[in-house]
Amino acid sequence: MLDRLSLRARLLLGVVLLAALGLAAADVATYGSLRSFLLHRVDAALETGHGAIEPLAFPQPGHSHEHGTRPPPDVDHGPAPQGIDWYEVRTLGGHVVRKRAFVSLASPPKLPGTVRFPARPNADGEYTAFFTVPAQNDDDTYRVRAGIEHHHPHSILFVATSLSGVNGTMHRLLLVELIATAAVLGALAALALWVVRLGLRPLREIEAAAAAITAGDLSRRVDHPDARTEVGRVGSALNEMLDRIEASDRRLRRFVSDASHELRTPLAAVRAYAELFERGASTRPEDLERSLSGIARESQRMTGLVEDLLLLARLDERRPLEREEVEFDALVAEAVDAARVLDPERPLELELEPAVVVGDRDRLREIVDNLLSNVRSHTPPTAPVRVSLRRDDGNAVLAVSDSGPGLSHEQAARVFERFWRSDESRSRASGGAGLGLSIVAAIADAHGGRATARSAPGGGATFEVELPLAEAHRTLSGA
Repeated sequence: MLDRLSLRARLLLGVVLLAALGLAAADVATYGSLRSFLLHRVDAALETGHGAIEPLAFPQPGHSHEHGTRPPPDVDHGPAPQGIDWYEVRTLGGHVVRKRAFVSLASPPKLPGTVRFPARPNADGEYTAFFTVPAQNDDDTYRVRAGIEHHHPHSILFVATSLSGVNGTMHRLLLVELIATAAVLGALAALALWVVRLGLRPLREIEAAAAAITAGDLSRRVDHPDARTEVGRVGSALNEMLDRIEASDRRLRRFVSDASHELRTPLAAVRAYAELFERGASTRPEDLERSLSGIARESQRMTGLVEDLLLLARLDERRPLEREEVEFDALVAEAVDAARVLDPERPLELELEPAVVVGDRDRLREIVDNLLSNVRSHTPPTAPVRVSLRRDDGNAVLAVSDSGPGLSHEQAARVFERFWRSDESRSRASGGAGLGLSIVAAIADAHGGRATARSAPGGGATFEVELPLAEAHRTLSGA
């Protein structure tokens, strides 16, 4: 049932119910305390006044008032003892000896047949009990004191007074409490509604922002969230999440655009070679060879690009790689030896320290190959290169330093982005698709490492890859 209510309604209902319970408890405590106080005052009056009743209830022999020829009246119009409206004398067996009212009563009290007295007498040697009884014929109630006097141990003296005044006071108090409680609850509900609306206003802004985002407006944000409040922190977290989503969306759009752009060129070349073949290359051997070799070359280029994209996709999905101990220094030496064969004119300095890492040997070799390929693509054939592998604080650090034009601060920050080239004209004369360094960074991340670049314009560039050593990896995995 409560799940169907809005958060505002549940908060308001909770505040009102809690306040109602508190006010009800206070009302009950006040009502009970005042009634107990008033009854205590009545009991004190009965205790004080019963002494004035004893001469009437237990007359001495020879008193004409009680033993004259005329019976005593039912109502004594003489002065009544203070706080007493009626008395009655009974034997211990329950026989009524005499009773008298001092005021006109609509109905006398309905006394019980037996009275339970305490086991011990009071300080005056009397057994007394106080209780409340209803009237015999109407809705009135009486407070009664029953006592066994030490001078008359075989009789019970009942003195009573009407509680109409006390009941009237209590009824007025109850009415005042009900009105005051209703007024306080109404005012509290109005105040709580205003506070809840004010407090939930950021949630409505978040709701509006979410609706706008669902409609496609990724630039929408929650305005000025207050980080000191829970709702404000939710708004700040939502803004941060939206920033990341928008950035990811921009990267995705750029990635799709660049991938489409990269594939468009070899596809266009394949189509051109196919059209050349259709126009008669089949009858001209030189054109036939040109067409087939061109189609093969562009197809190989597309295959490499698609394989790179698939590799990046697998790494993004965190698919498991081969895990084995690899002598990284030997692997780096193999890659450098292959680079010397591909680029024999380039001076290449190699400095290695023994280092064993855990990972996929083929992917780790791809890191080194891509770094060396990047050097060949962006530096002159005779520019020297230095490759080093060292151990540093539990990591194997591979560094490839060239002596090319270097990178600016912005270029160094973006060099590992996919399809990014320092050549804004997007010319392919000096490089490939722009995925090599992205693959380096992705493979390093998949192995628990990282790739960085540092440079100064005109001073060459240094690319470093840090990978955890095998002993560090075993320590982290608990092996």
